[in-house]
Amino acid sequence: MRKPMHGTTGALLLVGALSLEGLFLSALFLTRDNVFAGPSSVSKVVDPGDAAAGRSLFNGKGVCYYCHGVDGHLDKRPELAADTAALIARLNPPPSDLRNSKALRLKQDKQRAQAVREGHPGTGMFPDTTMTNQELADTLAYLALIRKEGRTGPQ
Repeated sequence: MRKPMHGTTGALLLVGALSLEGLFLSALFLTRDNVFAGPSSVSKVVDPGDAAAGRSLFNGKGVCYYCHGVDGHLDKRPELAADTAALIARLNPPPSDLRNSKALRLKQDKQRAQAVREGHPGTGMFPDTTMTNQELADTLAYLALIRKEGRTGPQ
């Protein structure tokens, strides 16, 4: 059985894997053995989420937009390295349309928070253990906003 990595070693391995091997495929291999076991839920008291801050995280630090598209528009993905774009194109199942609440399998923020922290089983979504609890709350607030806007929301 493989020993889990902790601290700087695990973080450096992830950064190296992301930059050298392509964002998602490497993350999938690493998370398969639960190498990055982060907090399983938002347990600390945080301020209510700020959707504007969540938008910046979604389209920036969180790299959500790599797969889910800029502002959650699947047809508006950023320009990515060819190998990363190819990996995303091969994801099965493909990334969810976050603007279509009927298509989403996770219906509660607790489930969504867990998917962000631990990865989403059965998909290519890898865990994000770098977000603070407040950043996670902000991102969830933004996701709620784009679900309300739907596919025809601000583009």
